[in-house]
Amino acid sequence: MARSARSRRTTAALAALSLGMLALTACNGDAKDDAAAPGAHATPSATSADKGTSTPSPTSPGGSGGSGSSAGSGGGKSSDSPSTPAPSKTASDDGQDGGVGMCETTDLSYNVTVASRPVNHALLTASNKGSDPCLLSANELVLTIPGLDGAAGHMGPEGKDWILKPGEKAYAGILFSHADTAGGKSANKVEVALAASESPTTVPINGGPVTVNDSQVTTFFGTAEDALTY
Repeated sequence: MARSARSRRTTAALAALSLGMLALTACNGDAKDDAAAPGAHATPSATSADKGTSTPSPTSPGGSGGSGSSAGSGGGKSSDSPSTPAPSKTASDDGQDGGVGMCETTDLSYNVTVASRPVNHALLTASNKGSDPCLLSANELVLTIPGLDGAAGHMGPEGKDWILKPGEKAYAGILFSHADTAGGKSANKVEVALAASESPTTVPINGGPVTVNDSQVTTFFGTAEDALTY
């Protein structure tokens, strides 16, 4: 009876030990599974969040690749940029002289010669001594006699300005004295200017001296005959 009771206690103890080992093994297995499995509330890494929300910056002007480079190189010049103006043509003074400059007093050479007819007259010849043509003002001729006050008055019709070519001549008639005017001053030279604003040049009188009491001068003409008509 004693042996049977001891045998039962031994068997019970072995059974309890076996159950304990089984329980321990089960606990260890659960612990390994728990460690291997991620938690239900795990937070995504910062790197993953940044990759999902970042926005690419636009390509800078002149950069390589991308749509920015295509936009920067399209067309080259802007269509709004002004075009280079065409060079302007030389303007003319009155639309007929082709832009030729006015004759100045120093552009011409002068000769004054006493005429055989009509009496008391002399012929003024003006020549373009330059290499370029110039526009001769026909009605602004100024003639004075040194020692006498004022310039000679104008006689005859008004003329027209014309282009005087190199070497070409223009003519004006000078009246020194009226036959019905007594007295006068002897003169052997005159002063000539193409405009009142210019300094005159002194010209000797060929065939002089002459007596001057009421001098007058015509406009410029193209021939000596026309100049000595008045």
